Amino acid sequence: MIAHKQFQRRGGFRVPTGLAKVADHPTESRERPYGRWIIPLVKRIMRVQGIKITVFGAENIPETGPALLASNHTGYYDFIFAGIPAHLRGKRLVRFMSKQEIFRVPVAGGLMERMHHLPVDRSSGGSALHEAVERLGQGQLVGIFPEATISRSFELKDFKNGAARIAAEAEAPLLPVAIWGSQRIWTKDHPKHLGRSNTPIFIRVGSPIDPAGDPDQATERLKTAMQELLDQVREDYACEYGPFPAGEFWIPEALGGSAPTLEDADVLDLEERRKRKEKKENKVADRLNKRADKALGNTRTRFDRFKKIFRRR
Repeated sequence: MIAHKQFQRRGGFRVPTGLAKVADHPTESRERPYGRWIIPLVKRIMRVQGIKITVFGAENIPETGPALLASNHTGYYDFIFAGIPAHLRGKRLVRFMSKQEIFRVPVAGGLMERMHHLPVDRSSGGSALHEAVERLGQGQLVGIFPEATISRSFELKDFKNGAARIAAEAEAPLLPVAIWGSQRIWTKDHPKHLGRSNTPIFIRVGSPIDPAGDPDQATERLKTAMQELLDQVREDYACEYGPFPAGEFWIPEALGGSAPTLEDADVLDLEERRKRKEKKENKVADRLNKRADKALGNTRTRFDRFKKIFRRR
């Protein structure tokens, strides 16, 4: 078990003893609504839920200037958890690259825009990559999930090479991040646990990865580093909070859990995409049918008017 005396409380989170305190970032810590309102609100919600968060490696995030944080993705809370190490470094803010559909949701979409997150069109992400490079050039922290979507297996899926391309073009540090425990709160195919679950979460930030050279090779370096971080946080997590019962849904099949294998998860992902596409096509068809019905109704109305006129004559 990890000795508790090796840790201290910092900003409501548990961090290793010796993590240096840094001054608040002069602009990001005061930014509204993200830094001044949203983050304090989210921290209060997590306290109510009893979420216990331990962060390792926050010192790898620069106090000022750019960095691209590349994180694994196992749950819907990852957008919160992946930003916590930056919060511990002078209340810095991470601008996440997220699918553009979220930006179309009432209220939530407006908040995403006001927090200056980056919308990504999954069918054509070129403009988002360019925007991310510009943000890094302005000295911001940008967050990205190289797997592009939540991993149902809770193992690392295949990575897109966008993270390596962005970091290389912006000449910014590429930092791997591993999160473990997020899937216990809210993930795909399982009930939410948004009450007072007292769920422990481990987050570990690694040293910068060299993004230079061939993007695919750089992506492999990133994935290797992230796998090492993930193995470490899983081991630490199990040492402190385990052993866990066999067959737990949130534990990978290879570690004794009942999560689907990577191969089975890929099949589920394909089926999800098929259903999403079918739903979208049905919406378009329904919209066209409504327009056709409306046009036909207008035509019938005009025809009836002409019939009445001719009858009067």
